[in-house]
Amino acid sequence: QVYLVESGGGLVQAGGSLRLSCAASGGTFSMYAMGWFRQVPGKGREFVARISRGGATTEYADSVKGRFTISKDNARNTAYLQMISLKPEDTAVYYCAARRSELTPNPANSEGGYAYWGQGTQVTVSS
Repeated sequence: QVYLVESGGGLVQAGGSLRLSCAASGGTFSMYAMGWFRQVPGKGREFVARISRGGATTEYADSVKGRFTISKDNARNTAYLQMISLKPEDTAVYYCAARRSELTPNPANSEGGYAYWGQGTQVTVSS
């Protein structure tokens, strides 16, 4: 069991930057792969980015490729999502999620691939 708490969201102008953090507790963080998803009202959660448990492998949604960077600091039990060149369409609640890849058959870029979720942090990008 791992508990996740996101932080770092807020209001930013288009073209600006934010760094989201996801602090983990209750488990051995280095054993978990991490993902970031986002959700707008009336829609399901959308995959944003993922990183393998050791950090060697990453994957991004096409909509954020080249602008967002996911990272993972196993020593600090924290995952990050660095976001630059933000656009109004990036406005959403952002969630971090954790998975034990060896125990989860579902794809790592799908909501069903993750067993543990944070409470979310709001990101609002004004035009």
